[in-house]
Amino acid sequence: MEDEREIIERAERSSLSLSSPDIISTLPDSVLSHILSFLPIRDYVATSILSRNWKRVSTLVPSHIASHHLPTALVMTFNQGSTVNTMDFHPLQHFLLLAGTNTGDITIWEVGTRQRLVSRNFNVWDIKACSMTLQTVLANDYTASVNRVVWSPDGALFGVAFSKHIVQIYSYHGGDDLRKGLEIDAHLGTVNDLAFSNRNRQLSIISCGEDRTIKVWDAVTGNKLYTFEGHDAPVYSVCPHPKGNIPFIISVDIDGKIKTWSYDNCCSRVDYVAWGQSCMRMAYSADGTRLFICGTGGGGESYLVEWNKCKGAIKRVYHGLWKQSVGVVQFDTMKSQFLATGDESQIKFWDMDKGNILTTTAAGGGLPVSPCIRFNKEGVLLAVSTSQKGIKILANADGVRLLHSMENTFRVAPTTIARVLVSYSRSFPDTEPDEVEKSKAWKLTEFNEPSQLCSLRLPDCPLPVQIIGLTYTHMGGAILALAFNAVHKLWKWQTSDGKATSSVPPKLWQPPSGILMTNDISDTHLERAVPCFALSKNDAYLLSTSGGKFSLFNMFTFKTIITFMSPPPVATSVAFHPNDNNIVAIGFDDYSIHIYNIRTDEVKNKLKGHQNRVTGLTFSNMLNVLVSSGGDAQLCLWSMDGWEKHASKFLRIPPGRVSSPLARTRVQFHQDQIHVLAVHETQIAIYEAPMLDCLKQWFPPESSGSVTDATYSCDGQLIYASIEDGSVCVLTAFTLQLRSQISPAAYLSSNPSSRAYPLVIAAHPSKPNQFAIGLTDGGVHVIEPPESEGSWCVAPVLENGVVPSANSAAGSG
Repeated sequence: MEDEREIIERAERSSLSLSSPDIISTLPDSVLSHILSFLPIRDYVATSILSRNWKRVSTLVPSHIASHHLPTALVMTFNQGSTVNTMDFHPLQHFLLLAGTNTGDITIWEVGTRQRLVSRNFNVWDIKACSMTLQTVLANDYTASVNRVVWSPDGALFGVAFSKHIVQIYSYHGGDDLRKGLEIDAHLGTVNDLAFSNRNRQLSIISCGEDRTIKVWDAVTGNKLYTFEGHDAPVYSVCPHPKGNIPFIISVDIDGKIKTWSYDNCCSRVDYVAWGQSCMRMAYSADGTRLFICGTGGGGESYLVEWNKCKGAIKRVYHGLWKQSVGVVQFDTMKSQFLATGDESQIKFWDMDKGNILTTTAAGGGLPVSPCIRFNKEGVLLAVSTSQKGIKILANADGVRLLHSMENTFRVAPTTIARVLVSYSRSFPDTEPDEVEKSKAWKLTEFNEPSQLCSLRLPDCPLPVQIIGLTYTHMGGAILALAFNAVHKLWKWQTSDGKATSSVPPKLWQPPSGILMTNDISDTHLERAVPCFALSKNDAYLLSTSGGKFSLFNMFTFKTIITFMSPPPVATSVAFHPNDNNIVAIGFDDYSIHIYNIRTDEVKNKLKGHQNRVTGLTFSNMLNVLVSSGGDAQLCLWSMDGWEKHASKFLRIPPGRVSSPLARTRVQFHQDQIHVLAVHETQIAIYEAPMLDCLKQWFPPESSGSVTDATYSCDGQLIYASIEDGSVCVLTAFTLQLRSQISPAAYLSSNPSSRAYPLVIAAHPSKPNQFAIGLTDGGVHVIEPPESEGSWCVAPVLENGVVPSANSAAGSG
């Protein structure tokens, strides 16, 4: 039988279209299913040719639907050089893959450019600091395998658990800059598992091993904080609970005994006996609400279940695992929707809510019986180990597009990605018309009454001081505002899930000392200042200025740690470096950008290219670039390697409108790290990095006034834009179609004497339909759609079978 690719290539050479009934009928199911995975779901139903073959195609629909979301298309293979035991994708740079092998090697791969960025062999850094037991073991056999590699939550560190006593912690600074951190003689014998935990905002490392213990270490000093004892067999895996205010640890030993540990008394709170004697791994869903366990017993029988940790019982069993597995079956979760295992030399997928297998793939063959697998955090890529000491990368349609985009960006030589795209994209229409058609199936939803939405004005003393800076904390449980008088305000919610909500008022929080976080405004003209601030990724530190010196605040005590950079020039924008909280980019009113190290008080680089003050800064980890914007209505793209300017574009101001030289242009990268949102008083625009091509523009009606601010929703699907007339517009993120419009009457009081409108807007970091606005009257409002709808985009109403077209109060160009 011909190879699948040969069949597709034969069709292309014959200049035959895949829209032909004859071609469809000659393709094997495996090829047709693969082709369907690259079609929008509507196409296999709507295309006439597939309708003529519907009886056959319908049997492939489940596979197609899965493939549409799941990474099943083989796009590349790496030669690792030794057998891969464990892998982990970077939590923020979605194309960085960390791998550990059976010979003790660790490697960081850049999937987008196919580069082996850095590699290290097994080596004990300080043999004299090790226990005599380990020194004796290494004297007899100086080898070890890697049992686990894992990134820290912010991706600044990663840990390596070895088969002999040792845990090593590295810090990674991009490219080939890998630095030694901690080396811990952690356990007697094998270190079986490793995990990072942010307990009480303190980063710690949890390890377990052959000596039947679980230990917790300070990730900065390496000091041992806790030891948990009580297992009767070697501990095989550990998993910190990621949600809630009460942290605890779940552990499993090789006999299948599950224990839950409390930090309060270092004792096991709850003990469970699972099925048989089996080695098991654990993983939470991305939202931290569901726990899954996969294990393989001594007889080779494997299990995959959802575990109810409250009841200590199996909630759901997933069927389809082999009864004669070799080794321990590895598994992973994709966001909060899918599960996958490496079993029977293939990858098996399940929907989390269904017990039967959704689909499988052999990834082109060459997989071991129980391959190692790992999803990237976006779920668009899947890495799988091979029998030939390599790694295969699978992608879904979004992953292929992103890889193709990176290929064009960095001009990588033609690869398998290109061949996949050529094979499957020539015969099918681009999806953009589908987006246009889809947009017509929605109509503008207007919110004009308070009863139509959920709105909460945050409690505060009634001082009419403008809110000119606003953000949620990264954990989503608090809102921070900067007022025109240089004072910061922090509201905290005490809800069951720890998240901000419009249904429960928060508390305006202050530390016991009663001090306020106030910027230095001595010798500052507030009327001419452009206040700006940035919150560190761990929510522990705030960097802020209101036209004077920068102040670095402790977010827990509100104390000023340091002040620096006395004007002139005056700082007008700031952003933390994505990989190092000690590095910040600062824009100034002298048109320059400084790359500044807070710890060493040193300006590392000065960037010049703007023609007016710099008012916006945003980083892309994936592209390794910084994009800036300014009062000159110009966007500039800077490479983080050398800080050279690689591209610049001026905003296209619509005819009849004048851009003020004092306009504050802001920029924000979409979560795909490629598209850039540019916010200007005249418009909202979408640009594509690294060339900064303008893809879409949206202009508010002149009668509504200027755009005051805008931001992406946390899932990247929507854009929330505040307008000078007091309204808030909800647009789709890629087409800039106006979906909903919230009038000021829906959230403001009816007092006609106070004309308040939003100056700044912020999106909740984990609730896509929640945002907050800061007003000219000093108020801060949290706004959500009505609970009955749950979304800002209301489905169309069918009238006599006709879908109404979208009503647009503004145009896109």
